This record gives sequence, structure tokens and C-alpha cells, in this order.
Amino acid sequence: MNLEQLRGFIAIAEVGHFTHAAEILHLSQPSLSRQISTLEQELGSELFHRARGNISLTSAGQALLPRARRMLADEETIRSEMADLAGLRRGRVRLGAPPTLCVSLVAEVLDIFRDKYPGVQLQISEGGSHRLLEQLGGGELDLALIVTSEHAVNETHLQNLPLFEEELVVIDSLDHPHLPKATELDLRSLAPIDQLAFSHSYDLRASISQAYKTAGLSPNIVVEGGEMDAVLRFVHRGLGVAVVPATVALETPGVRAIALRDPQLSRTIGLAHRRDVSLTRAALAMHALVEETAKTLTTRHEQITELL
Repeated sequence: MNLEQLRGFIAIAEVGHFTHAAEILHLSQPSLSRQISTLEQELGSELFHRARGNISLTSAGQALLPRARRMLADEETIRSEMADLAGLRRGRVRLGAPPTLCVSLVAEVLDIFRDKYPGVQLQISEGGSHRLLEQLGGGELDLALIVTSEHAVNETHLQNLPLFEEELVVIDSLDHPHLPKATELDLRSLAPIDQLAFSHSYDLRASISQAYKTAGLSPNIVVEGGEMDAVLRFVHRGLGVAVVPATVALETPGVRAIALRDPQLSRTIGLAHRRDVSLTRAALAMHALVEETAKTLTTRHEQITELL
């Protein structure tokens, strides 16, 4: 049994005539007759009473007709759904990212993606790069933005595209400053200032802690374990200063950014996915948009660092 046979069967049942049905289907009458004969042989039942000038359904034909119509309707539904996926009117993208990127790059990407592909479902996983790499390897994510300067990517399993390198800067409250109006400072000058430290799950926390350790310094941490949104609010209220990526400083109102020198700290951001799994059209569209938006963000990052 195939769909062409069912399509011919329905046409004959509706018009009550083999020749007219063949014309509707753009087939020859003998071809249509062979299709129906083959279908009847496969089902083991006659589907039509064939009296001269009078074609009617047998009891087997009457039983088959609603089922045949449902099967053809299902075919149309499948074709429509596949067309939706091909045209990115449907689908799903599972994207992972560190919290520092969720408030900058990811927020901008999602805004654009939702406008372009409103029917595609988005699932966001927020966490440190180590956890995101585990989720990616386990098939829980399609794409993951990771800090590649902190985590080596297993090249045998994952494909990683370096996107940009961004500088880490110090942010201070505009209304309740802790730092003098300098354009830059070194780690030794920063260490005694009241500081807000992120959760240990943040790649950023590990980078800053390692920098202090290498310099033989201990930071004056007054609030520890904060998440990104909380730390930014605390800085705005004047509870202390924080070291954040320049892109985060760019997006945060009520604070000023100060360049950190001696040493200058930075991190490299990459976009990773599994080599052994083909990306869906929706995930490919997200990959392209992240890459494109990252270029714009890099230009803005360069502009802000020039002002520091």
C-alpha cells in the first residue's frame, strides 16, 4: 500500500467514476485501474462494486475510506511540519552560557533571534564553562558559549570557534565611589579596596583568584558568593567594587569602568558544539547569529577600552 494508491482510491470514491477520477489526478484510466487492482490484491478485498455506469464502495471500501483520508491528512501535516522546520518557523535551540555572557552577548542574541524566528523554542542553560562542557558532551545542549582561556576543549569530541577576547575591568559606583577618578589601577592598589566576589562556580572568580595568587596578594572581599545580577546591584549601591568583563561594564548603568593594568587580565570566549552531532537548521541559524553579534560586540568592547 502506498499514498498514491490511497489518493486514487479516495478520488474514485468521491466522484464515483474511474475515468473522471483519472482526469482529476492527471493519470490515464488504465494506470489508475492498475493502482486500485494492486491495492485490492494487497488488502485481500474488493473496494468497489463495478457495475456499468455505477461505481460504489463495498463494505471494505467504506471501512477504508475514513482511514485513507486520515493517512493523507497525516501526510500533509508531516510535510507542513517539515516545511516549518526547514523555514525555521519551528524547532528548538538549547544554548548554554556563563552568567557574565547572559547579561551581554546572549541577551542581545536572543532579542534578535526571537524577532527573526518567533516559532523556534529557546532553552537557556546558565552556568560555568566546566558544567556547560559536560552538558554539551552529554547531549543536553546544542551550543555552548565557553571561556576557552580557562578550559581546554577536547578537540576529539567538540568543535570550538573562538569568538573574541575581552578585557577584565574594575567597576565602581558613580554615586558612591570607592576609587579615585583614575583611568587605571594595578592589582596591588586594588587589593585593599572593598570588593564583591562572585560565586566559586564562575570562571571569572577563578581567573581573578589566580591573578591575586600569582601576584602574592589577598583581596579585601566584603561580600562573597554573589551571582552576576546581585553583584552589579551591590556595586551600584556602593557596597564595593568588582572585576567584570568589559562587555558587562558596557551594559551596566550607574557604574564607571576603570582599566586594570599590571597585570592586564582578559579572557577568550568560544562557541562550542559536538563534532559527532549535526546541528539542526535552527541551531545553525543561532550559531551564525552568535558569531555575527560577537563581531559587533567586539567592536563596542574595543571602543570602551579605548576610553579607559
